[in-house]
Amino acid sequence: MTFRRRAVRLGAGLSMLAAAALLCACAERDLPSGEPSFYRSLAAKDAQVDATMAASMISGYRTNNGLTPVTVDPELMKLAEAQAQAMASRDTLSHDVARSFHDRLKGGGYRAHTAAENVGAGYHTLAQAFSGWRDSPPHRDNMLLKGATRMGIAAAYAPKSKYKVFWALILAEPEEGRG
Repeated sequence: MTFRRRAVRLGAGLSMLAAAALLCACAERDLPSGEPSFYRSLAAKDAQVDATMAASMISGYRTNNGLTPVTVDPELMKLAEAQAQAMASRDTLSHDVARSFHDRLKGGGYRAHTAAENVGAGYHTLAQAFSGWRDSPPHRDNMLLKGATRMGIAAAYAPKSKYKVFWALILAEPEEGRG
C-alpha cells in the first residue's frame, strides 16, 4: 500500500501580503440563499461540508488533469471526520494528532491500494480549503493521486482556536474487490 501525507500550516510559504489577503478572505459573512455551498462558512456549530460538492470540485480538477473522478466513500467520510474532530479538539494541525494516517486507515478497516491525506486549518469555506490545497504543491499532488476513485472530507469547528475550522481530506484507490 502506498501512502502520501503532507500538511502545511495556514500562511506557510505565502508572502505576508498573500497571507493577509487569505486571512481577510476568511471573514465570516452571511450569504444570500441560493449561494453555492462551497462559499458557506463552516466556522459555526454543527456546520458540515457539502461532500457531494467537494467530490464534484475535486473530480472536475482531476478530470481536467487527465485523471479519474472520485466519489464520496462513507468509510472515508467517517475517517476524515474523526481526524478533523481530533485536530479540532486538540487545537493541533497534524496528520498524527491521534494516530498515524496508516494506522487510522488500518484501524478503520479500510483496505486501499494507495491513499493520501490533506489536512488544513483556518479555511472557513470549502472554496478556500480547495484553493489552498490546489495552490500547495504537496497538497495538489495528493488531490491528483493517480488511481484514486474514492474520497472522504470533513471540517470540524473549534470556536476557541485561532483557526476556527480544521479540515481532513482523504483520497484513495480501494484494493481490488472493494465496492
